[in-house]
Amino acid sequence: MRILLATAALAIAVPAMADHHELPDVEEFAATHAEAISGAINHPSRADDRARDQFRHPAETLAFFRVEPDMKVGEYAPGGGWYTRVLGHYLGGEGQLFGLYFDPTSGPFNEEAQQRIRAGATGFPAEAAEFTGLPAENFSAMTLDAIPEGEAGTLDRVLVVRMMHNLMRWNNADSELKKMRDLLKPGGMLGIVQHRAPADASADYANGSKGYLRQDDVIGYVEALGFELVDTSEVNANPRDPANWEGGVWMMPPSLGGDDAMDAQTRDLGESDRMTLLFRKRD
Repeated sequence: MRILLATAALAIAVPAMADHHELPDVEEFAATHAEAISGAINHPSRADDRARDQFRHPAETLAFFRVEPDMKVGEYAPGGGWYTRVLGHYLGGEGQLFGLYFDPTSGPFNEEAQQRIRAGATGFPAEAAEFTGLPAENFSAMTLDAIPEGEAGTLDRVLVVRMMHNLMRWNNADSELKKMRDLLKPGGMLGIVQHRAPADASADYANGSKGYLRQDDVIGYVEALGFELVDTSEVNANPRDPANWEGGVWMMPPSLGGDDAMDAQTRDLGESDRMTLLFRKRD
């Protein structure tokens, strides 16, 4: 969080958004790729995932990030496979999905955790194949401390979904984002979806430890690391979430980490309020 505050101090006024007229219009993009997006979203392997679509808006998010079906895309911290199933099917024909795993030597990772991270990357192709029913050869993975020769500068997109708060509280956001930038092509783009704190939230609340970050802080921080903001979207916003829970974002669905009384209060609010941000790698 010290890094975040220092960066925010250097960028008191968020830089103006870059001209993004060269990007396809979101609605036109969605219409052009409607069949591919629908096929991925409605694939039978996602039957158990669809209940969350109303909160996570995967079709709209893919369109906002202008992810094309033939792109090479990095999914950062793939986790339980929710977005892997979407991206795997969407990119399964002409494109390629890379699982991007933490640099095990950064962050608060002991030796056992480092081994789990490396094992996760090694096992990602087989796990993604199991998730999607597609061949393991369709998938690749790496830890960010071991970028294979020839892969730097080859990704069209890197997507970081609900993970920025962890990077901030682990104090490794700087090194991880720089490595993601190295992986992107010139003009490649970084898409971020992140739990959003109110703009007037205290720095102590919005330091990542509660899961929420202030949007202006994230924009200023990422821009300071060699990106320019292209656009923002409210597609994953949820005004019903006050984003001020004492127990943090984990009080909201789907975690419901409170007691019975708290869960009763939050159960029907939907998922967290989220910022959705698109950045371009700056030369």
